[in-house]
Amino acid sequence: MSADVIEEEWLLSMEQVRSLLEWIREHAAYRSIYPFMRIVAEQALRPEEARALRVRDVVLPEGDWGILTARHGRKARAIPLQPQFVEFLREWISEAGLREDDLLISGMRCGPLSVSGYQRAREQAQEAFLPRDELYSWRLGEPISILRESCLVKWLRTGISTVTVAEWAGVTPSWLALRYPYCFRSEDIEIDWDHLAEIMALPDVRKS
Repeated sequence: MSADVIEEEWLLSMEQVRSLLEWIREHAAYRSIYPFMRIVAEQALRPEEARALRVRDVVLPEGDWGILTARHGRKARAIPLQPQFVEFLREWISEAGLREDDLLISGMRCGPLSVSGYQRAREQAQEAFLPRDELYSWRLGEPISILRESCLVKWLRTGISTVTVAEWAGVTPSWLALRYPYCFRSEDIEIDWDHLAEIMALPDVRKS
């Protein structure tokens, strides 16, 4: 699995993500675009994974952490859902009248959410709150994927282990290191050199 570096300045700050989601919630033409964007932004799903989710893929206990099962290819992975997000999904499922086998996020006529629909909403939101020179400099296949990228970097910088982030994202730790090298700079790590010398020292071998 190869990974090109995504430049740090292309990532969205949490304030920018919040502004984008608020705009989508208030102005998007289709109401399911908001939960779709929020799942990508907060759970770091690939857009195609979020579009394929069904109600049965989420476990939503009241007042507790939940679990979202995402699938990429033939591989499934579990992602924890914080209680606040659990409550949001519970309300969404109830208001939309969704059943277990229904798509969690659907488009017109209960089919998958259209790519063109959420891309158009995304572009409109960008124009509403981002400086013009930041709008179209994405290297990713689908612009909304920058939300996933920004979430992964946030997870890494909050101290969640690389292995755990890789498991949640459906990638490898080495992919994360190649994609976001600024999250792994050695100068940001304090090394106890005395302790390092102590644990690496071999026992003395004395001649008899």
